[in-house]
Amino acid sequence: MTSPQSLAVGLIGAGRMGSFHAETLARRLPGVRLAAIADPAPGAAKALADRLGCPKTYTEIGDLLDDPEIEAVVIVTPARTHAGLIEAAARAGKSVFCEKPMAVTLDEADRAINAAHEAGVVLQVGFNRRFDVGFRAAHEKITAGDIGTPQLLRSLTRDPNLHDPSRIPPWTIFLETLIHDFDVLRYLNPGSEPVEVFAMADALVRPDFKEHGLLDTAVVTIRFDNGAIATAEANFQAVYGYDVRGEVKGSTGMLTLGDLRSSHLTSYGVAGAAAECVSYDQDLFHAAYVAELAEFTDSVRDKRAPSVTGEDARAALGIALASIGSIATGGAVSVGDVRESPVTVRP
Repeated sequence: MTSPQSLAVGLIGAGRMGSFHAETLARRLPGVRLAAIADPAPGAAKALADRLGCPKTYTEIGDLLDDPEIEAVVIVTPARTHAGLIEAAARAGKSVFCEKPMAVTLDEADRAINAAHEAGVVLQVGFNRRFDVGFRAAHEKITAGDIGTPQLLRSLTRDPNLHDPSRIPPWTIFLETLIHDFDVLRYLNPGSEPVEVFAMADALVRPDFKEHGLLDTAVVTIRFDNGAIATAEANFQAVYGYDVRGEVKGSTGMLTLGDLRSSHLTSYGVAGAAAECVSYDQDLFHAAYVAELAEFTDSVRDKRAPSVTGEDARAALGIALASIGSIATGGAVSVGDVRESPVTVRP
């Protein structure tokens, strides 16, 4: 039976990732209960709630935010809606976990952060790689000085399949995909901040959609204030699986992290060696997705700041906007000079 002291959390957004987070809230976190689900799509919230035994559903998000039982919310809606929902939830006195990106403009990010601060609620953003065992161990080793001063860093994201390019908003590769890598590079170069960005991007997977604003392949070079140089790379179609890796070369050593194999099994035969690869983000980062919500709910209960803050999300967004500015201008862009992208980031 659910404890009456359990933390009541509401979910906003019953799509693919929302369904995973809903299951985590309902089944994987002791002392937490999934109290309500809201989704404007007819029947979406109810179907998910019925599967998980959640007692309340709403088609109006505002009704969930007005529910006095709900102490915290998890926002898993389209990226362009995140900042406004964070503000609304904070005004309603709810702590917020929001999937990345927190916002798509710096003004939106500032309003979301300020709303959470003024309301005195927790705001955590879903940079799940910080909760992966390998990425966290790398961060701890770097912080301890095990590889000296970081000099060269690399982070990459290669998605397994580009399903429907017509549904991808402009600049998604920077704002929603590489945003993870930008955060990881800050995480793996602790205490340092990016100062300059140069980006290149093209439509190499689906060149027929380039005229519609699709960029499906990108490389970004970032210079940090401690002298370190980093690259972030993304591609929307790696036919062999979901490929997320990182590397940090320091003054006294090197770390590599990330493995897309589904297990440590390798088969050997007449065709050579082979291994099965992960092709789904919820498989590769299953434990990390659970751990980030555990961190959030613990932070709400303990009334403390989470380890991944709105300010972290804003910093990653600044790199993304500088990358967009670099594509637009064809040159390097100083991150400190970026207030907004010189191009429209909303569809």
